Amino acid sequence: MKTVLLIDDEEKLRGLLSRIIRLEGFEVLEAGDGKSALKKLKQAEVDVVLCDVKLPDANGVELAGAIKSEYPLVEVILLTAYGNIPDGVQAIKNGAFDYLTKGDDNNRIIPLLYRAFEKVALSKRVEQLEKQIGEKYAFHNLISASRAMQAAVDLAQRVAVTDTTVLLLGETGVGKEVIAQAIHQASSRRNKPFVAVNCASFSKELLESELFGHKAGAFTGALKDKKGLFEEAHTGTIFLDEIGEMPLELQARMLRVLETGEFIKVGDTKPTKSDARIIAATNKALQQEAETGHFRPDLFYRLSVFQIELPPLRERLADIEPLALHFTQVFAAKTNKKNKGLSSNFLAALQQYNWPGNIRELKNLIERSVILTDSDTLEVDSLPYEIRRSAQSASAGKTLSAFDLASAEKIHIQKVLNYTNGNKTEAARLLNIALTTLYRKIEEYKIG
Repeated sequence: MKTVLLIDDEEKLRGLLSRIIRLEGFEVLEAGDGKSALKKLKQAEVDVVLCDVKLPDANGVELAGAIKSEYPLVEVILLTAYGNIPDGVQAIKNGAFDYLTKGDDNNRIIPLLYRAFEKVALSKRVEQLEKQIGEKYAFHNLISASRAMQAAVDLAQRVAVTDTTVLLLGETGVGKEVIAQAIHQASSRRNKPFVAVNCASFSKELLESELFGHKAGAFTGALKDKKGLFEEAHTGTIFLDEIGEMPLELQARMLRVLETGEFIKVGDTKPTKSDARIIAATNKALQQEAETGHFRPDLFYRLSVFQIELPPLRERLADIEPLALHFTQVFAAKTNKKNKGLSSNFLAALQQYNWPGNIRELKNLIERSVILTDSDTLEVDSLPYEIRRSAQSASAGKTLSAFDLASAEKIHIQKVLNYTNGNKTEAARLLNIALTTLYRKIEEYKIG
């Protein structure tokens, strides 16, 4: 039931208001002073506080601030016999929902209570959604069965509790934004904004305005001031995806933000501060880009304080089955189909494919297979032709004579790669061969 806490030292007025509010179907708690009101707030779940400004032991305007600080989802409506503008202004600054004058505004109390309850319900829903998002991106919910991915997640967990700038490296589709979200959710900034922008999606002029904002009249079409994403992300996290695509002209401005926490809006003359943690990501070899003059070396070194490289899916063979099962459950629920399993042939085909699009490609493929499959199990015939062909080629390779030296070597290399979950450096060490030799043999034997 929706609950109102009525705080007023005038017992007769308090009783009258209580009866009126109860007739609307609300539960009413009563308190005659600030101390007993705070005690009731601790004991019961209150949605709206209706509070007199003049209390025997407290000032209602100050009490409103204390209540909002301790119970941010509770809305406070202040009542006063002698309304004045300064008190009203201060009440709103302290977080009060509204400020009413007794007698003059009595007919506004009930409609105002309904509006306050609507805001409380909305705030609770937002809080619930934020918790769900936080849980979704929590580290313990990330699927990382392979050693290579577990190592990357471990690094992310270690850096999450700091404010250090992070650079995520890896191919398109490996889950860089998911890791960025997890870092944010595990940080002290989790209740602050997480703002993501793809630097490759905008022209230089638009990206500058998106990141730093602009003043009215800064350029044609700038009719009013606009906040940039760095300002929106203040006290939170900004995720700069595909930062390797950022134009060189903007990189100098990025460097200033990293070094000083300040930037100048387009068309402005004074700096704006932003305490936003920066997580950047790229699928480019950023150090090589810096060495060839396509990326500012000073910005690269400032961004790469803490680098995390996310391995491609073809080097995370142990992750394919749990990821595929997860996506199968998700899309089976979305399409109102039974929870589906994976046939052994279907899973084998997934593990033999090279996955140029990584996890994003796997996700799209599973959605397609779930839609096409009416049985309880996903079968190979629901896969696209190129994946079926890849599986057939791999199977054909296994029919080589067991006495053939090349065949035996290929099978042994594949077993070692499976053991290391696709980690080629570790595989080369176990095979006691150079990494370049391993790559050559993988190419020669067409090991997927």
